[in-house]
Amino acid sequence: MKVKYKENEFELKNETTVQKLLEKEIKENKYMVVGCKFNNEYQNLEFEIKEDGEIELIDVASKEGMKIYIRTLVYIMGKAFEKLYPSKKLVVNYQLGDAMFCICDDLDITEDFMNKMTKEIQNIINQNLKIKKVVMTREEAEKFYSKTNTSKGRLQYNLKENNLIDMYYCEDYYNYCYGTLANRTGIIENFEIIKYFDGFLIRYPSFKNPTQIKPFEETKKLSWALEEYEKIHKVLDISTVYKLNKAIEENRIKDVIMLAEALHEKKIAQIADDISTKKNVRMILIAGPSSSGKTTFAQRLGIQLRLNGLKPVTISVDNYFVERSETPVDENGEYNFECIEAIDLELFNSHLVKLLNGEEIEVPEFDFHVGTKRYNGKKMRLKDDEVLVIEGIHCLNDKLTNQISKDEKYKIYISALTVLNMDRYNRISTTDTRLVRRIVRDYQFRGYSATHTLNTWHKVNEGEEKNIFPYQEEADKIFNTSLIYELNALKDIAQKLLKEIKPEDKEHAEAVRLLNILKYFDPIENEDVPKNSLLKEFLGGGAFKY
Repeated sequence: MKVKYKENEFELKNETTVQKLLEKEIKENKYMVVGCKFNNEYQNLEFEIKEDGEIELIDVASKEGMKIYIRTLVYIMGKAFEKLYPSKKLVVNYQLGDAMFCICDDLDITEDFMNKMTKEIQNIINQNLKIKKVVMTREEAEKFYSKTNTSKGRLQYNLKENNLIDMYYCEDYYNYCYGTLANRTGIIENFEIIKYFDGFLIRYPSFKNPTQIKPFEETKKLSWALEEYEKIHKVLDISTVYKLNKAIEENRIKDVIMLAEALHEKKIAQIADDISTKKNVRMILIAGPSSSGKTTFAQRLGIQLRLNGLKPVTISVDNYFVERSETPVDENGEYNFECIEAIDLELFNSHLVKLLNGEEIEVPEFDFHVGTKRYNGKKMRLKDDEVLVIEGIHCLNDKLTNQISKDEKYKIYISALTVLNMDRYNRISTTDTRLVRRIVRDYQFRGYSATHTLNTWHKVNEGEEKNIFPYQEEADKIFNTSLIYELNALKDIAQKLLKEIKPEDKEHAEAVRLLNILKYFDPIENEDVPKNSLLKEFLGGGAFKY
C-alpha cells in the first residue's frame, strides 16, 4: 500500500494504524493531535490503513479538531458521572459559547458535586485510558441492547436503513457518538466545571486559543432564549430525534408542525407588541448569522407591526457601501465587504437622521459591478406612522447607527438556536442546522452546489464571529428561528446534494459528517410545511417574496 502524508510517501506491506505510522509526527506536532482525515473522511487515530490513501492530521487548533476534543470531553464526563451517580441521569442540553450546559435530574448542583466531578474527570484524563471504537451492525446493536438495562442506542438501532453503528468503549463504560472521538482520554488538557442556573457548564478552550480557557462571560439573554424553547419542547414531549421520528411514525407530526409554527407566530406577535409600547422607537434593527431566516422574520414581523398601527419601511445597508477604491482589504489583499468600515457610515447616519426628522432623502443604489453609489431619483420620506426596518450583519453594533439615540432604536438578534438533541449526550449543533439550511437554499435559489457552500462556509463563520456574535447580548429581544422538525423537512434535498460530493473532493469529509447526522431523521414532505413558515425561505414555495 502507498500512503501519503504531506510530502512523505510510505510503502506498507502490512495493515497498520495512523497512530503507529505517524507516531513521530503526532508527538512533534505543535498542538495536540486528536484525529485525522484518511482519503477525505474523518477518522480516529486508531484507524487501520488497509488501502492506498492520503492522511491529514487534525489537531485542536482546527475547528474539526476542537469538535473532536469537545465530544471526547463530554464522553469522559459521561463516564465520570455514571461512576459517581449510577442511578441518576445527566443531560447535555445545549451549547453556550465555549461550554455545554448540563442538567441532572433529582440532583442538586453543589460545590461538592462540582469538586467530585472535576476530580473524577481529571483522574480519567490522567490515566490516559484507551477509547476503543467498535462498529456494529443494526442487528448486533439491537441484540446487544436487549441484554442491557439501558436506553442508550435506541435511536441507533431504530434506523430504517441497515447502517453501521459506532460504539466507543473505555474500560467498562460504553456509549455511542455521532462524530469521531479521540483514541485516548489524555488528549484533554483543559476543562472547567462551574455552576450555572439549575445546572452546570463544562467549559473548554476554543480552537483559536486551544491551550487555555478564556474568562467566563455571561450570556443571560441567549440563555433565556434557549431555556424558553427547551421548556416548550418539554410540553410537546419531544426532546430527542427518537421522539420526533416517533411522532412521524404515529402520524402526529402535523400537530407538532402546527404547534412549532404557532410558537413562532406568538413570539413574533409579542415582539411587535413590545415595539408598539415604546413610543420613541422609530427604527428596528435586525441581525443574525447566515441562514437564520432574517428575510422571512422581517416580513412576518411587518405583518404584526401593521396590526399594531405601525407601517414598516425598509432601507438597505447594501446601498451604502464606500466607493470601491476606499473598500478595506483583508490579510490576503482581497476586498473585505463584511467589515463595518466597508460602509459609508457618515452618509448612512446623515440619511437616517434626516428621515427621523421627517425630511426627504434621495436613496443611493450601489452598483456592485463598478463599485460606486448611483443616484437615480429614488426619494424617501418617513411618515409619522412608519418605522424604519434595517437588516444586516452590523445592526447590533451601535457604530452602524452612532448618530441615532438608543431610545429610538429597537434591536433584534435572531438565530436558529437548536435545542433538539440526538440523545442525552449528543446534541445537534446550531451551526450545523444553519449549514444544512444554507446548502438547500444555495442550491434552490442561487444555483450553487453543496461543494461550493461547504468551501465558503468557514469564511461566513469568520465574519459572524467578528461582526455578529460579540454583539448578541446588546439586543432588546432574541428570536429563536429554529423549528423542531426542520432537519426532517430539509433532509431529502440536503442528502441528495451532499451525496454528489466525490471522495476526492476536500469537502467530502464534511459531507459525510453531515450525512451521518441526517440519516437519523425520518423525512417530511415539503407540502406538510405551512406556506408562511420560515423554512420556506430555504425550501421554496412559500407565501413571501425574497
